[in-house]
Amino acid sequence: MNKHSARLRATFHGRKRVKKPATDFLLIDISNSFTKLAFASRSRIGRASKIATPILTADRIARIWHGHDAATVVASSVVPKKNREIKRAAGNRKVIWLTSQSRLNVRIDYPNPKTIGADRLANAVAVAKLYGTPAIVIDFGTAVTFDIVAADNAYIGGVIAPGLEAMTNFLYDRTALLPRISLREPRSTIGKSTNQAMLAGAIFGYRGLVREILQQITAEKSWKGKVRVVATGGYAKLIARKLPEVEAVHENLTLEGLRLVGCMNSGLSALGEICGM
Repeated sequence: MNKHSARLRATFHGRKRVKKPATDFLLIDISNSFTKLAFASRSRIGRASKIATPILTADRIARIWHGHDAATVVASSVVPKKNREIKRAAGNRKVIWLTSQSRLNVRIDYPNPKTIGADRLANAVAVAKLYGTPAIVIDFGTAVTFDIVAADNAYIGGVIAPGLEAMTNFLYDRTALLPRISLREPRSTIGKSTNQAMLAGAIFGYRGLVREILQQITAEKSWKGKVRVVATGGYAKLIARKLPEVEAVHENLTLEGLRLVGCMNSGLSALGEICGM
């Protein structure tokens, strides 16, 4: 062995292996368009990744899981046919499915709790813990949802409207000449081209939709104290940043809710502040 090889070998053996941080949960939120995944400890979530839901498979989940020691999956899903992919990837590991029957930090005041989307429950759990109540969560996904948690920590219902991308794609699909547009902040209200006119209509019109629904919600309910309005989802930053009614944009609010649900439904809530409870 020459001196160079000896030095390389000594250097290699002298290095300490970097141990990946311990994780308690793999959080998975399956929505119609995209699935978000993140590893989480009891107190915080790691970096989230995103996969188009139509191509979500057990093999893809297993590849993400490789090298991590999370023993429990915490999942919310609005695409039932994809649930089996999680079960296959989990194998013998525990899977906690978020439903209206799960242990939560909010009570449900709703005629048919089983019909509430799991992602909406996750948002309610997260907003109640992280921001307080009364609160409204606006989730900009395939549909835009408004979910209300009253001052007594009761989930009392919400509003569902077409999503921003669904509305603009509808124009493209149903007309002969209107193009598909990339959504971004318009330069002006008055468009000087078809694209600019459609963009102004989409962004400014959608902000108007959100503002009007918020006004109707707050006018209909007698609120005690300040109403916390928090936005999440794919187009939250684009739409909500120009709405003074929105207090905060939390990119991973649904995943935070899943982390808290994992703590409450795996015996970890007894650890108190470690779980952020």
